[in-house]
Amino acid sequence: MILLDTSVLIEMFRVKDKTATYFYQLSKTDNEFAISILTHYEIFRGSSNFQDIFWTNFLKTIEIIPFDIASSNEASKIYKLLKAQNKMIDFADLLIAATAIAHGLSLATLNLKHFGKIPDLHIF
Repeated sequence: MILLDTSVLIEMFRVKDKTATYFYQLSKTDNEFAISILTHYEIFRGSSNFQDIFWTNFLKTIEIIPFDIASSNEASKIYKLLKAQNKMIDFADLLIAATAIAHGLSLATLNLKHFGKIPDLHIF
């Protein structure tokens, strides 16, 4: 199972030729996807009422991983490490990465600038 970052979903939604998207390429190699509850929040935070219908239907096919105690523990470790290195990233990205690590999932993202700073994160 691959955890999808918000960037992958936004690209899939915006690009007219879906075969040119990272999500399409991923779907050729794997058919089990999940998102973090934080990605769910990010998607609906920025969507219109019309887009909400699309996302609601699309997300029925994808598992939503909660932010649980294991994720919180991992997020604390990541936060301390990045803060000590003066390499802080967006808080939501930190929590999404922590969720992936805590649940043993690879993360698919287009945002290597942020997620690439996290040493234990396996980026697909």
